[in-house]
Parts: sequence; C-alpha cells; structure tokens
Amino acid sequence: MKILILGSGGREHALAWRCSLDETVDRIFVSPGNGGTSSTAENILLDLKNFESVKDFCLKEKIDLIIVGSEEFLAAGIVDYLEKYDLKVFGPNQKAAKLESDKSFAKNFMKKYEIPTASHLVFDSSQIESALSFLRQTKYPVVIKVSGLAAGKGVIISPTFDDAEKTIKEIFINRNFGEAGEKIVIEQFLEGEELSLLVVTDGTDYKILPTSQDHKRVFDNDMGKNTGGMGAYSPAPIASETIIKSIEERIILPTLICLKKEDINYKGCLYFGLMIDQNSNPFVIEYNSRFGDPETQAVLPLLEGKFSEFLISSANGKLESNLISIKNDCSICVVSASSGYPDQYEKGKEIFGLETLRGIDNCYVFHSGTKYQDGKYFTNGGRVLCITLLDKDSNLVRCKKNVYEFISKISFDGMHYRKDIADKGIKHIL
Repeated sequence: MKILILGSGGREHALAWRCSLDETVDRIFVSPGNGGTSSTAENILLDLKNFESVKDFCLKEKIDLIIVGSEEFLAAGIVDYLEKYDLKVFGPNQKAAKLESDKSFAKNFMKKYEIPTASHLVFDSSQIESALSFLRQTKYPVVIKVSGLAAGKGVIISPTFDDAEKTIKEIFINRNFGEAGEKIVIEQFLEGEELSLLVVTDGTDYKILPTSQDHKRVFDNDMGKNTGGMGAYSPAPIASETIIKSIEERIILPTLICLKKEDINYKGCLYFGLMIDQNSNPFVIEYNSRFGDPETQAVLPLLEGKFSEFLISSANGKLESNLISIKNDCSICVVSASSGYPDQYEKGKEIFGLETLRGIDNCYVFHSGTKYQDGKYFTNGGRVLCITLLDKDSNLVRCKKNVYEFISKISFDGMHYRKDIADKGIKHIL
C-alpha cells in the first residue's frame, strides 16, 4: 500500500509514524512534511493549492490512500476534486468541512437541531455597531470567535466590555485575522472542563478514539493567548463511561443523523471540542473536520491494529471498526514552542539533544515546525516539537514525571513549553 499525507505538522508526523507500523504499507509520502517526517516517510514538494498536481502525482505513483491532515485543504475542496478521479481520500468533502471552516454555519446547525452548545449571535463586518450594542448589554466573560479558519487562534475570551470592544475592532477594522474575520460568532461563556473527542466515521457508523484533553493557552494555568495547542494527554479521566454515553446520545448520533438531513455525508475524522459542565452535561464548543493537533500525537500511540486499513474503510464508506483496538495505557504530549509564539517568532534556531531520546521505549518525538539541513535540525515554525510518552501501566503521574525529564534534554534558543500538561487529569485520580 502507498500512502500520501498532506500537511507539515506534528499531526502529520504522527500519522506517518502510525501508518508505517502497518505491514501492508510499503511507502509513505508526506507533502510538504517537515524535518522529522523524512525519518518515517518520503518528503515531497507538491503545489497543494494546485489540486491537479496532487492528482497527477497520486495517479503516477498509484497512491492507495490520501490522508488530508490540514483543515485548509479540506475547506478548499481537495477531497471533492480527488474523488472525481476515483482516488481514495480520508477526510470530509468541502460541504462537510464547513463544520470547521465556517463557525457560523456550525453554530446555526447545532441550534437548528438542538445539539447542546452555547447560545450565540452572528455578526459580519458591516455590523460593528450592532455587535457593540449587543456587547454593552451581555454578561461577561463572553467568547468572540472569528468564523473562518484561524489555525486555532481565532477564539478570544473577553472579560469586560472594553476588552470585547478592542477585540471587535482588531477583527473588523484592523483585520488581524484577514478574511477569516469577515464574520464573527459571539457566544455565551461556558464554565467547566474541556474534552477532545476524535471520532472516525463513514457518515453512519463511527468509532470513538481515546479521549484527550488539549491545552490551548500558551502559559501554565491556562494563562496567555490561545495557540494551536501546547500539549495533550490521553485518555482524559473526566470522560467517565456515563459521560461518554451522554455525548454519544446527545451529540455524536444527532450530529451524524442531522448532517444527512442536510444532505451531507461526513466521511473522515470528526473532532468534537467539548465542555463538560459541573453537572457532567456535555456541550459542543466547536467541530473540527480532521484529526486534532496535538491530540493526535497523544492518541495514536494508544491504538493497536491495522490503522491504515481502518482509515481506508472510512474512505470507502464502510467503516470496519474491528480493524483497530485501544490499549489500556495513557500518554502525554508536550509541545515545545519558539520564543514569541503564538505571535511573531524567529526561525532557524539549531535544535540540540534529539539524539538523547533515540531508542527510549515508548518515547516519540513528533516534529512540527522543523527543517533538516546538513545533518542538523533547525526550528521552522511556532510549535517546534511534540514530545510524547506512553505509559503501559496507565500511570499518569509517572508519565508526567518522565515526559518532562525527557523534554529537558532538548534545547534551542528561546524554547518554551508548559509545565502543567496533564495536571487536570491527575487531579481526577488523586
């Protein structure tokens, strides 16, 4: 089997690594990839905005499965295009991907079908005064989201009207988010604990992957700006069997059933970003139309079986859930980032210490923003490395101690990372 993975982050590195474990997989290509993906796959440079070039490569190389990692390509309709040529693609089509690429669409969908979520209003760039008028009357804190894709950084929690007014002007007048901010969603602030749930589906049948919890804020104790994600752990102790059953009945099943009512057949990974309130009730914060990052880096080491064939079964529209099983282990992924991230940051800093982690059982170094040049690794993005550790006895406390011991062996100029990944989970078990 030949596989092509589209993307360049830690998620794509983890997907390439997991697919490489399958005996049926002969070759894996990643485009554009990063400094680390070349260790488990072949990096190739395709013009990903030119779908024809991707199609030509896939037909020439007789690619059996294309895995679309980035939401950007899904939103642009790459699945629709490639499927016209009978290519097998794991990922939703453009219409289905609107669940992530257009938050106003997603919120209106949930409201229409009574899927639990925060109350909201939608405003576009011509309605600045209307938005401000509403904000003068609402309760705080309030959540302001740009409707389009913003690499996980388009969610702002405003504690006061003055802060909300500043945010509205930054989005609509200063255009800090470009076209993604042409429309915004202002919604009720939900209190509780966040939970990430990755579901692989063929549109009807589905399999829930191990639960996880992302850490969006850049600094410890959920301080600082939102990022693409500074770390994750899996499974999340908050997700009891009762809560998972509630999520299935109130959110997962209604979402898939009601998508079909909208003439949308969703195939691929559907990410549910959830809030669990103090009464253990789940609410949808957001949908994502692909594997999460860094959740994927924490979840994939917990999967056994024929992962690649499992994804193909989804692409074929006939999910075979028995192709994979879930280990009774736990894992923690810690992201190391460049100085200044999620704002401006420098690239090209040499990375030291990676060789010290080679050969350590159940320790995985997934590259995100790196490049490999003249036998050395250099930073090439905001999020640089994802250090993931698997604990076979599912001891989250020990797993945290060891993963931080390992990440301390790595360094580059300006490197920073959160020191509290998995602390919320540990509180549930102590």
